[in-house]
Order: sequence, then C-alpha cells, then structure tokens
Amino acid sequence: MELQTIVQIGKPDFRLDYASRILMAGSCFVENIGEKLKYFRFKVDVNPCGVVYNPLSVAGTLELLLERRRFVETDLWHREGLWGSFLHHGSFSSPTAEECLQKINGRVVDSSRRLAATDLLILTWGTAWVYRHRETGIVVSNCHKFPASDFERQRLEVEEIVERYAALFSRLWALRPGLKVLVTVSPIRHWKDGAHGNQLSKAVLLLAADRLASRFDNVSYFPSYEIVMDELRDYRFYAKDMLHVSEQGVDYIWERFRDLYFSAETLAVMREVDKRNKILNHRPACPDSEATLRMRSRAQEELEAIIREATEGKCCRGH
Repeated sequence: MELQTIVQIGKPDFRLDYASRILMAGSCFVENIGEKLKYFRFKVDVNPCGVVYNPLSVAGTLELLLERRRFVETDLWHREGLWGSFLHHGSFSSPTAEECLQKINGRVVDSSRRLAATDLLILTWGTAWVYRHRETGIVVSNCHKFPASDFERQRLEVEEIVERYAALFSRLWALRPGLKVLVTVSPIRHWKDGAHGNQLSKAVLLLAADRLASRFDNVSYFPSYEIVMDELRDYRFYAKDMLHVSEQGVDYIWERFRDLYFSAETLAVMREVDKRNKILNHRPACPDSEATLRMRSRAQEELEAIIREATEGKCCRGH
C-alpha cells in the first residue's frame, strides 16, 4: 500500500565529494542544510551576509562579493545603541561602527576569496515579497525592527528575478567557468504575508527558478518545497510555530539531498567522519583524564587523515 506521494527527482549532472567547494546563500533553510554539510566537514561557506530571504537580497549578497565591496560608516544605520546594515542580518550588528564594519568587511574578504574557487552555489529563496527602504531606495535584507513606514512593500515579478539572475550568472561564470548553481525554494511559510500572499509568493519563486533552470545548463533545481508539501504533508514535520520545518523534516530533506548528490564512496567517508565526530562531541564524565584526552586526540588525527585522503585527487565532478 502506497501511503506517500514521492517527489521524483531527475539524476543530477554532477556529484559532490570532499574536494567540492560549496557556497550557500539564502533563507534559514540554507542554515539547516549548511550545518549538515559543516558537520560532515565539507568545504562550505554559509550565508556571508547572514540569513537573507528574498531573491534580490540573495543576488545582492553575491554581487557585493564579486565587487569585493568595502563597507564604510555611511553604509550603516545607527539606532538604539547599535550599528548595523540593511544588507546584513542582525548577527552583524554591533555596539560600535568599527566592530560592525570589522565583521562585515572581514566576511566579505573571506567569502570573496571562497567564491572565486567555488564549485557549487546553492541558493534558497524564501519569499518574493520585498521591503524597499524609502530613504535610500535599496531592497533591504532585514528591516531590523525599523518602523514599517520607513519601507515600501512589494511583490517581485518573475521576469524581474530572472533578468537579475541572468546578469549575475554571466558575471559569476566569467569569474568561475563551469560553476554549478542549485536553486531551491524554502518550504518555510511566511505567514505574515497571509495564507494567499504566501502562496502567491512561492508561486513567483517557483516560476523564476524553473525559468532559470530551463534557460541555463549549469543551473538546476532541488525540490525541497515540493518534498515538504507532498511527501511530508503533516504538521508533525513542522516546528512549534507551525511555520518552520521541524528537525525531523530537515533530516528527511537532508537524506533526499544526500542520496541524490553524494556517491556511494563519499557516503562511506561521511560515515567514518560521523564516527569520529561522535567521539569528539561526546561529553565524558572525566573530560580531562589521560584516557579521554588520548581518545580525543586519536579521533582528531584519524578525522584529519580521512578528510585529507578523501580530498586528494577529487573535485565536483560532472557525469
């Protein structure tokens, strides 16, 4: 008896291994899958500007990396004892302008370098609704609890997204020929837009993603949204707020992603990495004992050797 409608996903034209360099940008769903990749010790850079939700802000993140933009004090806002940027998540905000700029510019330098060597770019869009700052005219990544009257709210059009990304991809491929791009739409619901508004928003994102995947050979789509809507159509796969995907739901999507993009050889390495991670993450009764320190040191050495061996002579390969 079939109790589930399984989303069929075509075989990808690339695989990931331990030499693959990955950069991810987008909604908090990127953070969830990014944490899985970090746990298994893949070379991954997650959200250089922090969590961003709409396609224009995701594109803006990549554009400032391409330009190696250096932020200055006039690029920041100052409010209630904090300095921050409308192009960054609140995690970059700081009590002083100097500290804020140090966080922002340090990450731009590091992520720009990583982008120039990236094999796979994973982009996750959460909403097609954007907020444009009235004073500066920019589409903000985060409103930072500024008054609603400071912004103009609008829903993006499909072509607006497609054309912005067509130009962006041209720049990226000039920098990194052969770069693969994987677009996803977050299954997390933006309930502040209303039930109908959220559905319209997701429809715009899905259409834009489909057009980009159809238009460019190096762009593909991973159906995380459809997996949650069709395979996990039950509130037990949502967190307590009934909007975000639960840990169990994230694990399920990760398994679909893992089985699709990793070879049997890479999966075997991941199992070995997992064994060592469990030893390193374990909290023993006597953490400073000689036996514990020796066990942890051996696990760390083995882990480094496993990663080094898995990385040698490999890359993000086409098939």
